[in-house]
Amino acid sequence: MAKSILNKKSITFLETYLNNASPTGYEWEGQKIWMDYLKPYVDTFITDTYGTAVGVINPEAPYKVVIEGHSDEISWYVNYITDNGLLYVIRNGGSDHQIAPSKWVNIHTKNGIVKGVFGWPAIHTRKSGKEEPPKLDNIFIDIGAKDKEEVEKMGVHVGCVITYPDTFQILNKDKFVCRAIDNRAGGFMIAEVARLLHQNKKKLPFGLYVTNSVQEEIGLRGAEMITQTIKPNVAIVTDVCHDTTTPMIEKKTQGHTEMGAGPVISYAPAVQNKLRERILETAEARKIPFQRMAASRMTGTDTDAFAYSNGGVASALISLPLRYMHTTVETVHKDDVENVIRLIYETLLTIKEGETFSYFD
Repeated sequence: MAKSILNKKSITFLETYLNNASPTGYEWEGQKIWMDYLKPYVDTFITDTYGTAVGVINPEAPYKVVIEGHSDEISWYVNYITDNGLLYVIRNGGSDHQIAPSKWVNIHTKNGIVKGVFGWPAIHTRKSGKEEPPKLDNIFIDIGAKDKEEVEKMGVHVGCVITYPDTFQILNKDKFVCRAIDNRAGGFMIAEVARLLHQNKKKLPFGLYVTNSVQEEIGLRGAEMITQTIKPNVAIVTDVCHDTTTPMIEKKTQGHTEMGAGPVISYAPAVQNKLRERILETAEARKIPFQRMAASRMTGTDTDAFAYSNGGVASALISLPLRYMHTTVETVHKDDVENVIRLIYETLLTIKEGETFSYFD
């Protein structure tokens, strides 16, 4: 297991999966790509009405373990069209208004993609020292239309969803860069866990539910729905967390976690302590590097949705350190991706059927 986990097919899948747009509420095309890759490694699939997809190994087993990531990416909606054909937007998830000016966008319509740009007044026209920063009420999209009527003829209307077209790149051999690594990296990593289990002919004593949830970016909604369907005994969630070593991040509030130093294991009320200890013991036994992170009241990830469902589900969070979250240049380290996969895989191999993780056993 110490050798490289990712192969050429894995990287091709990651690139295809990241490049495909899956905005919150419109995840199904990405889910089809994910399910197609996962199909050889699972026994069956579950999907729900909002698009969450689950690959199941041992579907008849009464004891159920979830490994989970989320499939949606932040985006914008067309909110208002001006008489002279410009578009104002509102968020669909935590889209960053400050990165918008001069970005290309894809507007998704029934007739396909309409291209646009976030316009911005030229530097020559702005008052030095009194410049307006980009804000939600002053960023706008130009699609080259002369008026509202032309916008509508192009198939663009209020409610059209908007994504960035930025595609997957590899920086300096071992850094993966793209929009939407938060959190299609999670879906990718859990799919790789399923591949390894299949490849290494591991027979699990429980049902494994490889879960790719929708609508995390607007409040953990997909996880909230699917956990009621699965009713798991255990959930190991993977999402991204901040690399806090870049400029303008205050470590006294954000803690110290860094890209390349290993998976990040969270401490939070929603994280079941005995399950977390199992993950830590596994990391130490298998010599997998790891970091620790303290959350306050909540993790802000799908961990919270699983933990507080069905009368309580033993849940834990293994995070992938990421730079520049909710931008179009989200960056992670290949070694961390491999080590998250390795840590989830090795932890699964320690779980026995019927374990309660109870503090009172």
